[in-house]
Amino acid sequence: MSTTVPTAPEVPAPGSIRLRRDSGLYGYERALHRAGLDPVAGADEAGRGACAGPLVAGAVILGESKARRIEGLRDSKLLTPLARDRLYDEITRKALSWSVVAVPPEECDRLGMHVANLAALRRALLRLDLPPTYVLTDGFSVDGLGVPGLAVWKGDRVAACVAAASIVAKVTRDRIMAAEHLVYPEYAFDVHKGYCTPLHQERLDAYGPSPTHRRRFVNVRRATKVVGAGAPEHGGAHEQDEHVEQGEVRAS
Repeated sequence: MSTTVPTAPEVPAPGSIRLRRDSGLYGYERALHRAGLDPVAGADEAGRGACAGPLVAGAVILGESKARRIEGLRDSKLLTPLARDRLYDEITRKALSWSVVAVPPEECDRLGMHVANLAALRRALLRLDLPPTYVLTDGFSVDGLGVPGLAVWKGDRVAACVAAASIVAKVTRDRIMAAEHLVYPEYAFDVHKGYCTPLHQERLDAYGPSPTHRRRFVNVRRATKVVGAGAPEHGGAHEQDEHVEQGEVRAS
């Protein structure tokens, strides 16, 4: 008696993924599903350009059914905080699997932002409870996953799973920075979330850097030389969480 061994689906070349004209934000997932690649995970980060706080990466696998469809998904940066919070709750409730990873400032300094970014995306994807068969990322290819993937330019604006990952990452990071504000209120982290705004620079120049600032940034190093070490170590929000202090937070 002979048995038929099922063959793995053929992985489409990046240029061969055909999106239907009316496919919308779910077009990539649908095209890959038609090619036999399912489930598809999306990954994105938040905080790469900030000079304080952790780098956070999210990974999400969305369901195909209408019951799991999430309306209003888009790049997290284009949403209001209220809309992001609402979508975060819906994503974490409806997604087939999701995870989020936080890389603390000292690890960002040690690795450099590009390497830290790729490491965070990789960790988030590898910590999904449901292993994906294909991965979509926003702008950067991530190796070491054991599955094929595609880096999509402005992926959080054209692929639903990447948009969902960007929202999970952004909301998580904003909440971490709100907690940092309680530890270091003089820096107004609740307002600028650690990004290099005029207000942040004003506080940095006045008080020097806190333990949650990234020392690789030129403006932080300059403030260190002018003002000194700045705020004393109080065990910032990223250090108080037993999971985050290892550089990784996960939920699914």
